[in-house]
Amino acid sequence: MDSNYAATALLEADVLWEKLDVMAGRHKTLANVPFFRRALNAQQPDALVTYNFGATEWGLANRLLPICRHIHIEDGFGPEEAQRQLPRRVAFRRIALTGPQTTIVVPSEGLHRIALGIWRLPPSKVRLIPNGIDVARFAPGQRSMQPNENSPTVVGTVCALRAEKNIGRLLAAFAEAGRQRALKLLIVGDGAERANLEAEARVHGIADRTEFTGATDRPEYQLARMDVFCLSSDTEQMPLGVLEAMAAGLPVASVDVGDVAQMLSPENLPFVVPAGDTAGLARVLGELCDDKSKAVSVGHQNRSRVQATYTLSKMVEAYDRLFSGMND
Repeated sequence: MDSNYAATALLEADVLWEKLDVMAGRHKTLANVPFFRRALNAQQPDALVTYNFGATEWGLANRLLPICRHIHIEDGFGPEEAQRQLPRRVAFRRIALTGPQTTIVVPSEGLHRIALGIWRLPPSKVRLIPNGIDVARFAPGQRSMQPNENSPTVVGTVCALRAEKNIGRLLAAFAEAGRQRALKLLIVGDGAERANLEAEARVHGIADRTEFTGATDRPEYQLARMDVFCLSSDTEQMPLGVLEAMAAGLPVASVDVGDVAQMLSPENLPFVVPAGDTAGLARVLGELCDDKSKAVSVGHQNRSRVQATYTLSKMVEAYDRLFSGMND
């Protein structure tokens, strides 16, 4: 809806797609609805698929006298909803997403509870489909956790550099953990916060040990450089970055947000600290960096867990059943 079609480069060559220019007016929710209704009438699609709150106006356009099936996918929140749900958005979801033709998909247990308890969506219409990844793509590589006193232990993260990811918390925790240890920090990703974070790294005195790699479409290469993965976000649901780190055989130091504690192997749970606990994050980072054999063992357990539970094939099968109209 913002005329950015870059994602079409990811489609296979034999996938047919058509560019539909539908420009919406910002902050004109009710005015957009008849506009979207006319677009649906003109296209007569077999299914309408919407993604996150910004597209719920389409659900409202299809709410009365529905034109087609509606599948709405919610994946998480921005910084404005990191701590609490906005009443206006809650009310709008209750109206737009409760039609008999609508199915709501969520990836996490936490978001499932929100959909039922706060948004009050019909339980029969909410489907939980956990994220899955191509585990083979992230096969572990050789890392500096193998005994080598001359190599720093590499702590890393992979994410878009947005405010809700709170990489500033990671910088502070890394600075504290690195006071008595030889550590290197690898921040993989790009975004609006990058310049501020680079300045913050200088303030913490860790700029010479921090590498900002920029964006990549091959995160497996950067994960292979890491010894410990760290998640410092204010809000998450079921972060793909954590699943990819697990598949790469990495231990994870994390704050307790979203479904992270449920995703990780039981052996990794002592390294999950309360949400917002920067000092605790520094402590568990230090523990994983100090006990290399423990870190390697935790990483092996994480990989086994993702292989058993969070594969791409399981996720694709669930979505295939959904789009074909089959019931679980």
